Amino acid sequence: MEISRRSGLKIGLLASVAAAGIALAGCSTGAVGAAGSPSSATADSTFPVTVQHAFGKTTVPTAPQRVATVSWVNADVALALGVVPVGMARDEWGGNAKGSTPWKDAALEKAGASIGSAKAPVQYSETDGINFTEIARTSPDVILAAYSGLSQEDYDKLSSIAPVVAYPDVPYGTAWQDSTLLIGKALGKEAQAKQLVADTEAAIQAAADQYPQIAGKSFIYGNLEPDTADGVNVYTAADNRPRFLSSIGMKLAPVVTDNTTDPKAFFIPWSAERANELASDVFVSWVPDAQTKDAIAADPLLGQIPAVKSGAFVADSDNTLTLSISAASPLSLPWALEKFLPLLGAAADNVK
Repeated sequence: MEISRRSGLKIGLLASVAAAGIALAGCSTGAVGAAGSPSSATADSTFPVTVQHAFGKTTVPTAPQRVATVSWVNADVALALGVVPVGMARDEWGGNAKGSTPWKDAALEKAGASIGSAKAPVQYSETDGINFTEIARTSPDVILAAYSGLSQEDYDKLSSIAPVVAYPDVPYGTAWQDSTLLIGKALGKEAQAKQLVADTEAAIQAAADQYPQIAGKSFIYGNLEPDTADGVNVYTAADNRPRFLSSIGMKLAPVVTDNTTDPKAFFIPWSAERANELASDVFVSWVPDAQTKDAIAADPLLGQIPAVKSGAFVADSDNTLTLSISAASPLSLPWALEKFLPLLGAAADNVK
C-alpha cells in the first residue's frame, strides 16, 4: 500500500547520477579515492560538528567512518554524498526483490557495493519498527535519521549506540533539501551537500521546462479510496509530494491552503460527500492498480472532483514511482522525472 508515514496509512529527466553533479564512490566504511582504493570519507568541515534537531543537539566528534541509516531517504543522501552506509533499512514498500530501489542500486553499483557483494551495506527490516539490534551490530559512528519518524524512546535507544541525526521538526516531514544539508553537515560535507542540492534542483527544473503546459497549473495531491469509508485525504504543503509539484512550477490549490489549519499536519481528511469542492486544474493520487482509476471516475462522489471529471487526473499505480516522490531524495527525484512528468503533462493537456 502507498506509504505516507511509518504507521502504514495509505494516505501516507531521466537524469543520471553524474548529470545531477553527484560523484558517487564508496565502500562500506567510507568513500573511495579517485583511484578506487578504500579511504576515509573526505570532509570539507572541521570536526567536531554539532547538528540541531527535534530532540536537541547531537555532536559528531570526528569524521564518521561507519554510517548507519534508518527509514527512507537517509541512505540515498549518504550515497549521493559519496558515502556507502554500513547498514540501511530494506525498502520493503515500493522496493525491488533486493529490498532496494533502482536509484539506490545504480548508486551502489557505481560505488562497487552492489547488494549481494562483499562491500554491500547490511540491510535490516523495519517492518516492526527500528531494528536496534541489527543497527548496533554494524558498529556505526553515526546514525542518520534526518527523514524519519523517531520517537523520543527510539532516539534515546539509538543514541546509546552512536550519535543520532534526527529530523529537524516534524516526523516524516523533512524536505529533501533539508535532509541533504543536515546529513551533509553531520558527515562534514556541507559544501558538497549545498552543491548537490543546487545541482539536483537545476536538473529537476531543466526536466520540468520540457513540459511548459504544467507551469502555473493548480493541483491537489490526495489519496482517493473508492468503496471505503475513508473517502479522501488531501496532502498539505507540509508533505513532500506537494512540495515536489510546487518545485516544478505548479501551485497548490486554494481549497487545500484555505483548509489547512495545522501547519505541521501533512494531510487533511476530506468527506467524499464534498468531493466536488476539491477544485484544481490537476488531481494526483496513488492507486493500488490501474483499474482503480476507472473506479474513481465512475464513483458517484469521487467522480465529481473537477479534475477527475475533466480527465486531468494522474492515477499513479507504480509503487516505486510513488516512493520516489513521497520519500524524495537527490537520487530518487532525478529517476522519477522521466516517468512522472509525462503523466503530469498529459493531465495538464486535458485542463479545460
